[in-house]
Amino acid sequence: MAKITGIGGVFFKAKGDPKELAAWYQKHLGLALEPWGGAALKWPDDPSEDKGVTAWHLAASDSQWFSPSNASFMINYRVDDMAGMLEQLRAAGIEVLQGPESHENGKFAWIQDPDGNKVELWQPMPWDEKNKEA
Repeated sequence: MAKITGIGGVFFKAKGDPKELAAWYQKHLGLALEPWGGAALKWPDDPSEDKGVTAWHLAASDSQWFSPSNASFMINYRVDDMAGMLEQLRAAGIEVLQGPESHENGKFAWIQDPDGNKVELWQPMPWDEKNKEA
């Protein structure tokens, strides 16, 4: 039987100028844009011990998980240095809605992009004695 093997792309509409929103992601989240305007994220570039995993999950229609955004989606971006990422976001005047929090599979924090989409940031790491209190 054929099966899904991973996430091939993330696509969503910008409320305003797509180039301006893409530039925001490049400036504040370090997303390397390609000449065609999008980005190609490659697993070999990820230094995490898990060697690259993408979670897929459905939320109930009345879920508040994506709040305060009204969007029907939330994108989780893997980051290599949560503390450094949050420091640069705050220095740029971007509010961190929540986090960082440590969980079994890493550190998490949440922000909103200029279009009001909630963005989940995740630094993967094993849940061991070294990282439980990180």
